[in-house]
Amino acid sequence: MHSTTPPATAPRATARPHFLRGVAGALACAALSLLCGPVAAQTPAVALAVAPGPAGYPQGGRVVIVVPFAPGGATDIIARLLAEELGKRWGTAVLVDNKAGAGGGIGTEAVARAKPDGYTLLLGTQTALSVNPSLQKKLAYNVDKDFAPISQLASTPLVLLASNKSGITTVPALMAALKARPDAVSYGTSGNGTSQHLTMLMLLNRIGARALHIPYKGSSQSLADLAGNQIDMQFDNMSTALAFAQNGQARALAVTSSVRSRLRPDLPTLAESGVPGFEAVTWLGLLAPAGTPAAVVNWLNKEVGEVLDSPGATAKLAAQGFTPKPMSPESFRKFIQDETVKFADLIKTNNISVD
Repeated sequence: MHSTTPPATAPRATARPHFLRGVAGALACAALSLLCGPVAAQTPAVALAVAPGPAGYPQGGRVVIVVPFAPGGATDIIARLLAEELGKRWGTAVLVDNKAGAGGGIGTEAVARAKPDGYTLLLGTQTALSVNPSLQKKLAYNVDKDFAPISQLASTPLVLLASNKSGITTVPALMAALKARPDAVSYGTSGNGTSQHLTMLMLLNRIGARALHIPYKGSSQSLADLAGNQIDMQFDNMSTALAFAQNGQARALAVTSSVRSRLRPDLPTLAESGVPGFEAVTWLGLLAPAGTPAAVVNWLNKEVGEVLDSPGATAKLAAQGFTPKPMSPESFRKFIQDETVKFADLIKTNNISVD
């Protein structure tokens, strides 16, 4: 909006209605943009804050970060934090586009088929990158061939939640209920083969119990049903699970990390709650389509690393239970491969399948 002085002949009374209509229109457009995707996480009207990348990248267009899950979950939170910080650095729009479904497969495949120019990126998940290759017999993408890893972003433990109606207040009580009523206790996940699903299967196998799986298209939907007492329990990431527990919408029973979280030091680990040695974390990373110029990938790695190392981003991640995990493109590729081997062994040993 420009600050101009109206001509002396223009009555001041006529300027104010136009001003108010302009403000109302801007607010309406802003509200509408929040309901439609992709969503601009940051569109700064400032000059480029850092030196441009190869061939002026990213000034030739808007960068889109595809999130393969519905809005509101941990993956979405990280993507929007990253988009906001990169948008500030670059002085351009960085958009978040949620493409949910198939355990992260739909959004992941979309990026695999995107133009390899650095303007379409993937907020890659543990599930889509290291679980699905072994879990799904017909996968529409090949992680090694279709992607150029940029950097791991962050990792977080999961929190085990129980609905208020279930009356379960501790892990031992949950274990007793599971063994007393096989397949009667229900649990929700953000989809077949997701980290919530596999972590629950790991727990059930460890304690020799069974439960009823209710898959959703995103953790926000399953959490809503947990709060509404439609399901009995679920694992979810620290950022959303603790918020539900703090609001009294569900009860937090334990964390899956090997040590207690600084966010909830009173919350025990599963390992100290009757499941010795249990540990599971979920991780996220940034990738581009294969064929993206190495110069662009390396520049993005540098930019992402500086964002993750910044005090502001680190504090925002830590406040939600995330630990920044920047690494080189080569190290991230090796990490994904190692995780894939680990989950392949787990899936084979437990005869897990979604097909």
